[in-house]
Amino acid sequence: MVDGVEALRCVTQRFFRRFGALAGDRTPCGEPLSMAHAHALMVLLARGELSQQALGAELGIDKSNVARLCAKMVREEQARQRASKLDGRSRLVSLTARGVRLAQRVEGASRARFASLLEGIPSGRRADVIAALEHLVSALDAAAPSTERSLP
Repeated sequence: MVDGVEALRCVTQRFFRRFGALAGDRTPCGEPLSMAHAHALMVLLARGELSQQALGAELGIDKSNVARLCAKMVREEQARQRASKLDGRSRLVSLTARGVRLAQRVEGASRARFASLLEGIPSGRRADVIAALEHLVSALDAAAPSTERSLP
């Protein structure tokens, strides 16, 4: 099992590094945004208005980081925020027209990047690769509650 653990750890680390996930000033598809910013735009484009809490949960980032990210998007006129009518403490976030245009550009660049990656995988293995990644995400989802409890 140790060999499997080490193999998974190493290949995952290599994937993140080569994919460009560690570049803080641009997305792997080349947009001049952090990955969290790009993903927030794409989530809001796909799902519409969300609470900061729901957006943070979708992105896997904490309350203070999602609040800073939303404030930045508001400053850059990519998003707007308003108080929830159901809970005045909850902030709802939605894209502005400028944010929609940027999100569409990010979405297009992301699709192009993934199309290019998919072309590098033999056609007969593509479904296997996607299924393996789905299993990995499921394992991460299952591990999340115990991992979050162990954080300081």
